[in-house]
Amino acid sequence: MQLFLSSIRIAAATMVICVAGYTAAVWAVAQVVTPDTANGSLITDRDGKVIGSRQVAQAFTQPGYFWPRPSAVDYDGAGAGGSNWSPTSAGVANRGKEMVERYGATTRNPLPADLAAASGAGLDPHISEGGALYQIPRIAKVRGLELARLDELVRGAAFSPGGILTQDRIVNVLELNLALDALQKARQGG
Repeated sequence: MQLFLSSIRIAAATMVICVAGYTAAVWAVAQVVTPDTANGSLITDRDGKVIGSRQVAQAFTQPGYFWPRPSAVDYDGAGAGGSNWSPTSAGVANRGKEMVERYGATTRNPLPADLAAASGAGLDPHISEGGALYQIPRIAKVRGLELARLDELVRGAAFSPGGILTQDRIVNVLELNLALDALQKARQGG
């Protein structure tokens, strides 16, 4: 019995140290080193109301906004995960056809791949710079903005996640749409 109680105490101490202690230590270091990221990379409005996160995609469906990649989890941050469909599945083909129709893509104006395919977790908040540029004509028409100004907005928001080591540039859809709203508001004088 003494051996059993000793084993229980060791197991409890190990859980306290390895679970609670380690978690608290990682949380504390993150709060000091990168508090914004540690707290969800939240974007707030002027009143402090949370609009969204820089790290989780949101569904934008109105034609006057940039649209994100499709989501296998319907943009539910609590349920991140891929669809587990194989590249040859009917589900992938149907989603691809749906996205081609949604964007009005043609053989002369093909849809960038990231606008037709969900990311691995289904919550990627970024699209390629090319994917954002592809959407400019629709947004310009709906909002009455100049193509050149929207091009400048997208190119200004694009960045290389690998720094100078990569040529692929991406944009954060939520941040781009917030900049788009600010541009529209400034254009209207308000």
